[in-house]
Amino acid sequence: MDPKSLALIGGQLLIAGACLSQTKVSATATATSAWNVRAHIAVTNFLIQSHRGAGLLAPENTIESFELGWKLGTVPEADLRTTKDGVIVAFHDANFKRVVKGASPELQKKGVADITFAELSKLDVGAWQSEQFVGRRVSRISDVFKLMTGKPERRLYLDIKNVDFNQLAAEVRERDVARQVILASPKPEQIREWKQLVPESQTLHWMGGTQTELAKRLGDLRAQKFEGITQLQLHVRLNTNDPAVEPFNLSRDFIRSTGDELRQRGILLQTLPWGVYEPAVYWQLLDLGAMSFATDYPDITLKAVHDYYQQPRKQNEAR
Repeated sequence: MDPKSLALIGGQLLIAGACLSQTKVSATATATSAWNVRAHIAVTNFLIQSHRGAGLLAPENTIESFELGWKLGTVPEADLRTTKDGVIVAFHDANFKRVVKGASPELQKKGVADITFAELSKLDVGAWQSEQFVGRRVSRISDVFKLMTGKPERRLYLDIKNVDFNQLAAEVRERDVARQVILASPKPEQIREWKQLVPESQTLHWMGGTQTELAKRLGDLRAQKFEGITQLQLHVRLNTNDPAVEPFNLSRDFIRSTGDELRQRGILLQTLPWGVYEPAVYWQLLDLGAMSFATDYPDITLKAVHDYYQQPRKQNEAR
């Protein structure tokens, strides 16, 4: 990884450590949920989503990032957009400004929908991260599915940006990976639409915002009986305003109670701790009932989870 990225990560670690120090709450001292993942899910089955492929370990949304995510034993995430000529590809941003190094001012303003796949495939989407990644290209999602066919252990999150669901469902069917994909969206109506097309696939409804906003959104989902949702992701950030009271932007009671409700409904609770890879953060969230993580640091998250499972179990974990 290039020095700039290492410096950025180091700064994030210092911030995380400072916040955790201020809270004076260790992983073992955190108030725990009556339910604990160690008593119910084997560590080999613990699901970790590698954000945008392999997090910060490789240029996002490339074939190489997905291969690395699978090699680590995680489930990579692909962001889906459609080119001008109707090819579904893995690409996150609305334009090329960030991930195409040296892009002209004109190209920086354009996005996937403005060019053909032939044009898109000529763009280098690796050099921006490091010289060692020069030459990485945008992936057609059909090519990614091809790497999954006949390998049921390879799963993939599909985060919807701009895609025709009928076309995507047809490509999923063609490669026989319906049970291996997990459609991800912040829009419940998209999840319901997808479940009608590919009912055997899983889904992830991801949610960010303040606790008040999330509580309202959960209320709306509750009224709809969480229709079509098999996983729900909460975005969690360190609380820099009053860390002595709560370590996260969401209260511990909120995280615990949300997890309890979701489990009663057979829905997996996943958390995404934004910008943090300090192991103690993951331990605290596991103590609060988290069942899965999404992360930009899959290697560190994997180790944190495995270390957590090695700790002595408390009596209430048998419940």
